[in-house]
Amino acid sequence: MERTAGKELALAPLQDWGEETEDGAVYSVSLRRQRSQRLSLGAGPGGTQTSSPAADTFLHYRTSKVRALRAARLERLVRELVSGDREQDPGFVPAFLATHRAFVPTARVLGLLLPPPPPPLPSGVELKAVVSVLGSWLRDHPQDFQDPPAHSDLGSVCTFLSWAAPSGAEAQEAEKLLGDFLEEAEQEQEEEEQSQPWGGSLGAAQIPCPDSPAGCLEEEERLVREGPELLDFSVDEVAEQLTLMDVELFSRVRPCECLGSVWSQRDRPGATGTAPTVRATVTQFNRVIGCVLGSVLGEPGLAAPQRAQRLEKWIRIAQRCRELRNFSSLRAILSALQSNPIYRLKRSWGAVSREPLSTFRKLSQIFSDENNHLSSREILSQDEATKASQEEDTPPGSLLSKLPPGPVPYLGTFLTDLVMLDTALPDILEGDLINFEKRRKEWEILARIQQLQRRCQSYCLSPRLPVLAALRAQCQLSEEQSYRISRVIEPPAASCPSSPRVRRRISLTKRLSAKLSRERGSSPGGSPGDPSFSTSRLCISPSVSPRPPSSPITRDPPAGSPPASPGPQGPSIKLPLSPDLPGPRPLALPLSGPRIPLPGQQGSEARVIRISINNDHGNLYRSILLTSQDKAPSVVQRALEKHNVAQPWARDYQLFQVLPGDRELLIPDNANVFYAMSPAAPGDFVLRRKEMVRHTTSISSA
Repeated sequence: MERTAGKELALAPLQDWGEETEDGAVYSVSLRRQRSQRLSLGAGPGGTQTSSPAADTFLHYRTSKVRALRAARLERLVRELVSGDREQDPGFVPAFLATHRAFVPTARVLGLLLPPPPPPLPSGVELKAVVSVLGSWLRDHPQDFQDPPAHSDLGSVCTFLSWAAPSGAEAQEAEKLLGDFLEEAEQEQEEEEQSQPWGGSLGAAQIPCPDSPAGCLEEEERLVREGPELLDFSVDEVAEQLTLMDVELFSRVRPCECLGSVWSQRDRPGATGTAPTVRATVTQFNRVIGCVLGSVLGEPGLAAPQRAQRLEKWIRIAQRCRELRNFSSLRAILSALQSNPIYRLKRSWGAVSREPLSTFRKLSQIFSDENNHLSSREILSQDEATKASQEEDTPPGSLLSKLPPGPVPYLGTFLTDLVMLDTALPDILEGDLINFEKRRKEWEILARIQQLQRRCQSYCLSPRLPVLAALRAQCQLSEEQSYRISRVIEPPAASCPSSPRVRRRISLTKRLSAKLSRERGSSPGGSPGDPSFSTSRLCISPSVSPRPPSSPITRDPPAGSPPASPGPQGPSIKLPLSPDLPGPRPLALPLSGPRIPLPGQQGSEARVIRISINNDHGNLYRSILLTSQDKAPSVVQRALEKHNVAQPWARDYQLFQVLPGDRELLIPDNANVFYAMSPAAPGDFVLRRKEMVRHTTSISSA
């Protein structure tokens, strides 16, 4: 059927068609609809026929078949790097290079990718394609080849390129990268030797000084002793230095460290060096929270109006961070102000002026958990759309002067999405095939991180040693210290109706379900009453939706005990690498699990639960996807594997659901966990050895 240009059919340009299996690999097949225009033929000069757009011009559409590799064995995936159709599947190579470390080491990939040196050259190996893949790999993910002290993987690449493309840019890039790694190792060794006399003099609260000269350490030490306090500096100075540090740390984040399979292993024994660039960002986030807590609570003798001035100063700093598009420090400041030790200071909040209080409410709405943190996500999306349109309209040479810098995102949003993807989607499919569709979804998130990192390069901020020294010298209070001082400042009996009322709305976390529903046409399940999911306080938080002041909120608990978080009660866990502190609440985050529908299922048939284990390894909660078909032995076995328990035996462990009020629900050994658990309680479970369970029972009965 043909229609005129003014009545073009509104059809989707890409439609799912199904799957195909070929050579043990599974491909997803789509039909791509492309427009081709047929022009009417008219009489040209001399009676010749010419094509010209006339009134009877018609639009024609042609449909082409597009295949994308969805699942295959490792050997097939590596072969696709070389022989795959880049035009049909342009995202395969970048997705593989960005996520391969989640399922295979770099050395294993190189062993399959690099042919042996000639002669003879193995048949079917296209050297140009291999060289091209290596060039992209070296350029986009150079840290994959950092394996000190010998850097054997990079050495293998250099050896291959020395005979495959000796004069190419890839060989030069590999040699340069190897030299940089060796030089970096020498510099680190020299710095370690030079820093030994200073060992322990800076304390644990040191904040990095970006791009500072080598001799700035002594100058900062002098400024710490003699310089002014942090809040003595202007709002612009503090906000700009916080932004400078956040830009420096976020630009160094390795996207592959954000993968759920990598970040979720940070607490396992022997994994202290896992994801160092992400840990550095989290540490900076925690230090900003500590600065706010220390400056507001550090002097218990201050009168309420004086303390209110400090609150107003931090609110203005947060607003300036918003103007600088620094959402990381903005989130940290708001989290500290909303934490229970500060939030409960009703007399101090009552003395805060109306305008700063209104600003505080508006800023808090940015990170509200309502509709899956929709506000903060929309802001980032709007920034990206604005920049894309400006880049099109801006002539070359004037781009930096016209486009605003940033933004610096709150990394926890991306970590949450990646952890949930890793939890909900399997790594291996039937037939021992690697689920590469999962890696494509992860790559979509990693690509956004890389895009934001490039945009952060447009910031033009200079370090100011006095401000950095004041940030480093600011008193850092622990959770217990903060709450104890808060109770000294305002005893539990104090009450003021003017404190900022914060209304919590615990809603369904729709990150993964919404993403999958867009692709498959299904609607995410769940209800507003479902508890929110959390992997750590950095990753996700309960909502903070301020509303006008009203009557006092919850009463303080008995003296000597931290206050309980409002809303559904449950166990809490202290995470040193977890900066999300919405209020009013203690610094420990209650753990809960959302209902996350699987593809093609309703939201009531699956949910993510969190399981801890009683042992001495220091492991925290681990998340697994629970469906309506899962029995207790399989759930226990998967949880033990998540916790890296050596030689796990499901029959040796008993599963308990943690209920409010320090109660537990025993899950029978052969029960269907989905239906045996209490649906009204948070999805938190604990595993105990059956010997320990019997011992505890005998003591209780005695």
